[in-house]
Amino acid sequence: MKTIGHFIMAALLLATLSCGNNGTADVDIIKNPNSANGYDESEKMPRITFETDMHDFGQLMAGENISYSFKFTNTGNADLVISGCDASCGCTVADYPRERIAPGGTGYVTVSFKSQGMSGYQVKEVVVATNAQPARTKLRIMATVR
Repeated sequence: MKTIGHFIMAALLLATLSCGNNGTADVDIIKNPNSANGYDESEKMPRITFETDMHDFGQLMAGENISYSFKFTNTGNADLVISGCDASCGCTVADYPRERIAPGGTGYVTVSFKSQGMSGYQVKEVVVATNAQPARTKLRIMATVR
């Protein structure tokens, strides 16, 4: 069994060294111009830009249901699609536009919070998933529940 393991290791080493590059790392790396160097205006890519990514409701009475609408603009040069929103807690839900948002178009992600059974300082997050770069944007709401 030990001999088979050595044979496999030797075969892998031989395959690596016989690729014509003498073991050097001459690898063609896939480059995404919208990640390593920031947003590239020459690429057709949507970009979601929120006016703010957090909202503090201040003090609430336990049991209140509240919501806040985060306004965004597609500041990119291709249609923006929001594929979903994931909340950090079952007490928080988000509603978002299901249609494509053209470049320059605006919309809202409305985050609702149910404070039933909560007390003290609360921070809840919603991650907005899109076809933009970056693909995920985090929104936060905060409140002190009394």
